[in-house]
Amino acid sequence: MLGQIKSFRVQKPTSKFKKNAGTVEYIECPSCKSNINKKNLIENLHVCPHCNYYLSMRGQDRFKYLLDEGFNEVSFDSKKFNPINYPEYEKIRKRNEKEYIKEAISIAKGKIISHEIYLAVLESEYMMGSLGTYMGSELYALFDRARIEKLPVIVILSSGGARMQEGIFSLMQMAKVAQAVQRFKDAGLLYISMLANPATGGVMASFASQGDITIAEPKALIGFAGPRVIEQTIHQKLPDGFQRSEKLAECGFIDVIATRREQRSLFYTLLKIHDRRGIL
Repeated sequence: MLGQIKSFRVQKPTSKFKKNAGTVEYIECPSCKSNINKKNLIENLHVCPHCNYYLSMRGQDRFKYLLDEGFNEVSFDSKKFNPINYPEYEKIRKRNEKEYIKEAISIAKGKIISHEIYLAVLESEYMMGSLGTYMGSELYALFDRARIEKLPVIVILSSGGARMQEGIFSLMQMAKVAQAVQRFKDAGLLYISMLANPATGGVMASFASQGDITIAEPKALIGFAGPRVIEQTIHQKLPDGFQRSEKLAECGFIDVIATRREQRSLFYTLLKIHDRRGIL
């Protein structure tokens, strides 16, 4: 089977930022196609000022707007390997690497207004934030460490699901991480899951759905299979807003929808309520 896919290639991602004639850089909004000044986009937390579309956000940027100054990035030194000898897997990985992004997950330890936490972010710009053996090992170690240190965990999830280049080994990570999460929760500790666009596939079918509190960003696509796959399967047109965070909040799957400017204060409130020392 692997011989049949040797010709498969993943195109090198191009920068989403476009340079103008001068020094100003612009990005095209994937939704409304407006050109946005890069500086303005960063100041607006990567939300389009014209149509309020939520663009992807790297872990480094999430850490900066959510955590107090002085946070530390954390790595548990998990190994990267090619469990099914997928053709040119290392080249695909290298092409996906960017500044500050070396795999599909970034982790930091820091504080939100005096409350110490672990914050993990799935990097959707790296192979669509897909769940592989590296991410599985990092998350497993994260929840075990947080359980020992008795610290809350927040995970921001944006993922296309399990990583096809690792075959069955990627699917095994679903159970592995879910087990670590449950052991963490059994210890009476707080796990907040925040869903960003898109939150799908094996990630959504496992640890993304295990949060004690589930938060979502506006209009995020959330589900196991995408709407197009479902429509092709049932041969029916799905209603508007199907699998979007607003509909899932209406059905009770999501506790609250929070804009990026609301998230830090919301996390602080939740951490304060669940602090073992009581409300401060």
